[in-house]
Amino acid sequence: MKTPSPQPLARDAMAYVLAGGRGSRLKELTDNRAKPAVYFGGMSRIIDFALSNAINSGIRRIGVATQYKAHSLIRHMNRAWNFMRPERNESFDILPASQRISEYMWYEGTADAVFQNIDIIAAHAPRYMVILAGDHIYKMDYEVMLREHVESGADVTVGCLTVPRADATAFGVMHVDENDFITSFLEKPDDPPGIPGDPEHALASMGIYVFETEFLFDQLRRDAADPDSKRDFGGDIIPYIVGHGKAKAHRFTASCIRAAEEIEEYWRDVGTVDAYFEANLDLTDTVPKLDMYDRDWPIWTDTVVAAPAKFVHDQDGRRGQAISSLISQDCIVSGSLARRSLLFTGVKMGSWSEVNEAVILPYCNIGRNARLSRVVIDSGVRIPEGLVVGEDPELDAVRFRRTEKGVCLITKAMIDRLEL
Repeated sequence: MKTPSPQPLARDAMAYVLAGGRGSRLKELTDNRAKPAVYFGGMSRIIDFALSNAINSGIRRIGVATQYKAHSLIRHMNRAWNFMRPERNESFDILPASQRISEYMWYEGTADAVFQNIDIIAAHAPRYMVILAGDHIYKMDYEVMLREHVESGADVTVGCLTVPRADATAFGVMHVDENDFITSFLEKPDDPPGIPGDPEHALASMGIYVFETEFLFDQLRRDAADPDSKRDFGGDIIPYIVGHGKAKAHRFTASCIRAAEEIEEYWRDVGTVDAYFEANLDLTDTVPKLDMYDRDWPIWTDTVVAAPAKFVHDQDGRRGQAISSLISQDCIVSGSLARRSLLFTGVKMGSWSEVNEAVILPYCNIGRNARLSRVVIDSGVRIPEGLVVGEDPELDAVRFRRTEKGVCLITKAMIDRLEL
């Protein structure tokens, strides 16, 4: 007789996504939207990855804490994530700052963003809490992490990446014993500790935490009463538990989701313009490092009702075509060429224009005879006819924001200045 599988722990869990950060290193891309609301991958927003992971893992109660310029993010979630049904014990709560304890009290830190909403969480009565950052690109089964948390008897389980020690200075780093129990938690250390048996690598925090709900509430109340706390999970809550309780490191390799063709555990912090550009272009590879076509672990997002992409003209020198590119709905590539590029919804390319290694956000218009290389173009920008970007570094740096790796970020305000 077959032994029945244990009931998934995700049924008793709530995912709580911290989505209030601006992401200032993305520069003008986050002038009018929070980092989790930034477009990614042709159709999605960054936050869709954490939310899709939760849904695909079997979690049906979700809360999202918002703060910085949240309108775009809230509008997206209302459109894309309104399918949760209370009669099935499902919920989706959007929790803006300054509307809970006091109309003047913003979230003071990541821990405070949960503390201020304890009453809402308690009303859903989850046994476990999965705390997530809303600004990373990855696929992960949180059920695996939940099960490791329960089986280890830990007070908190921290999701961790294996990174070279030289790169770990930018992360919170775990010092662990031979069983991956955390013995110390160091925030952005100058000399990160190595992993037992693998001294050239370190365990870096992913900003993912699993708690039993009542234990988390106790820790949040204790922290809120501490006048010296910064109300932060990585800076306050986790180090306290490491010093006074039992903390477990969960390795991403154990729960990452990979389609058959994916050869590595894919996780990206797209926190800079260069990192954002490179992660998007990763998707154009013949065998991409991140498979957005994986129907077994889909990335859910807003369903746009629009016409299919269209390619027109078939004359020498004026042929609508795309090579190694992702072309979204409602795009028209008219007698022009897109090479290793992503065209988001509603992009129009005029005749004789060409883009190469371009990330073009929704509803941009590329004028005739424009030539653009290594660019990120913000939504709604109209590129003038004949504009050339990516061939004169000095001129590009004067007109646009040019990164250390030679990527130009182009916004409407920058184009307006050109036309004055």
